Formats: sequence, C-alpha cells, structure tokens
Amino acid sequence: MLKYITRRVLVIPPLLLGVVTATFLITRLIPANPLATVLNPRSLGDKEVVAAAMEHWGLNGTIIQQFGRYIANLLHGDMGTSFVTKGPVSSDIALRLPFTLELVFASIIIAVIGGIGIGVLAAVRQNKFTDTLGRLFTLVGSSTPQYWSGLVLLLILSTRLHLLPGPGQLYPQVYAPPRYTGFYVIDALIAGNWQLSWQAIEHLILPAFILGWGVMGSIARIVRASMLDVLSQDFVRTARAKGARETSVVLRHALRNALLPALTIIGFSVAYLLSGDVLVEDIFQWGGIGSYAVTAAESLDYPAIMGVVIVGGIAFLVASLLTDIGYAFADPQIRVA
Repeated sequence: MLKYITRRVLVIPPLLLGVVTATFLITRLIPANPLATVLNPRSLGDKEVVAAAMEHWGLNGTIIQQFGRYIANLLHGDMGTSFVTKGPVSSDIALRLPFTLELVFASIIIAVIGGIGIGVLAAVRQNKFTDTLGRLFTLVGSSTPQYWSGLVLLLILSTRLHLLPGPGQLYPQVYAPPRYTGFYVIDALIAGNWQLSWQAIEHLILPAFILGWGVMGSIARIVRASMLDVLSQDFVRTARAKGARETSVVLRHALRNALLPALTIIGFSVAYLLSGDVLVEDIFQWGGIGSYAVTAAESLDYPAIMGVVIVGGIAFLVASLLTDIGYAFADPQIRVA
C-alpha cells in the first residue's frame, strides 16, 4: 500500500509543473498590456517609467527568463504580488480560500446525499414515476448552465418569494464573526453566536445547491447504473431468499457494493467545484477564489491568475490522489496495478 501511495505522490510534482508552465505561457502570449492595470494611462508613454515598472513586476527579459524567476520565487513560497490588490498573492488566496472551501464542502454534501439518494430510489423503482422524476431532476441540474440557474433561483426564491437571502455571505448590516477557521458557520458557533451561524447557513443554501445540483446528476447516474447491476447479482437474491428485509438488502448489501464506481465522480467533483465555481461566486458575491479569479482575468493580473491556477491544479491532483487511495482501500486488487 505504501508503494502504491508513493508512486501516486511522485507523479504530482511533474504534473503540477506542466500546469504551471502551460498557464505561464498562455498568460504571457496574450496580446494585451498588463501594465495598463498598474500604471496611469499617461505614464504608458514614458519609456523610463514603463521599463522601471516591468522590472519591478518581473515582466522584463525573455519569457524563459521570466519563467525561471517565477519558478525560483515559487519554490520559496512566493507567488508574486497582485497587480490589483498590491499585496502578496499567497495572502490574498489564504484570505479567500476558506470562503470557497466552505461553499464547496456544503455543495458536495448536497451533491452526494442527493445523488446517492436519487440513484438508489431510481434503481429500486426502475422505469416507474420515481425513476423518471429523479432522472429528469438531475438532468436539468447537469445540463443547465450554473449562471442561468443561479440567477433564476435567486430571482424566484430571494427576490419574489423572500424564502432565502440574496447575494453575500451575511446580511449587509451584520459584522463577520471573529476569524478562527475562515468558515463563517463554524466561526460563529465558536464565538457562541448561534443566530449569526444560522444566517451564514441561510446564505450558504442557495449557492451550495446550485453548485451541488450540477454534480448531483453524475453521481445519481453512476449510482443508479451500479445499483441495477448489483441488484441482479446472486448474493442479493440469496439475501432476499433468506428473508432479509428489503431495506437491509438495498442499503447493506447492494448500496455498499455499488458505491465503489461513484468514488471517482465524488473525488473529482470536489476538485471541479473548487476550481469551477467562478460564476456562482460572482453571481452571489461570495468573495472566494472564484470572484478573485474573475477580477484577475479582467485585469490581466498575471500573478493572481497563476496563483488561482496553482491552487486549482493542486486541488485536482490531491483529489485524484485521495480517490486512488480510497479505491485501493476499497478494492485491494487495485494496489498491485
């Protein structure tokens, strides 16, 4: 098992280097001037000012020289300085990452519970109304663009029906709780403010559902297909023949064996949500990595763009590693692969 994990870990650095290299080259080859963000328009015509700014922001020299400096700084934990915030990118990301993680964890909980529940019901009630309704619900969530469903549900549930609060993590007139973990729900509980924690949960429900709804369909389809395959196996028929209750047959015998293929979807969904919630965060003014990425892209903030890509790449690779380890624990035959 240790050798299996070691092989998977050794693959991460070269893959991450490839992601960083590709992103660096793309940002540098864009036909646009990033100095327009950091310099006064009148200063762009002054060659001395431009030269000094390029040297200060590490934009002088060839692309290879710039890349070498960036990698050297990155190895020392320096992601550069943001053109927009004028602060270290690592500090900007550290401040915003907990907001995104809180949203991602809530959305993956919704996706897993909803996806497994719908998949099991659809398999048990195959080709019946429950099966059709469940597949239709997940199909709409998977195929509808998140920015569209987010705006529509925000309009209906918040603006028209007033069932859920609008954008933001808290109400405008409310102060944020003391920062312990960066998760407003947990920080408010630690501070003993139950009302504030509930307000944070209320603001979390809608964006988390929008994100989770998009992933729920993939989980439900995998679970349904696996359940249908497992329910036709001999050991399930044997359990029924012995008089086991249907609930026990479905949950203890069938579902346990059907969840293995869903591990891959669940593992990669975490990485996808962490790096793919840009539009949802922007719509709901969440203030996490997603909104930071939008601002960086609009401003050609090279260091910030690189920082976001590195975080997303690490998330994807770590999720892949944990998924492989989970598979290895669930199926020992994979360890020798």
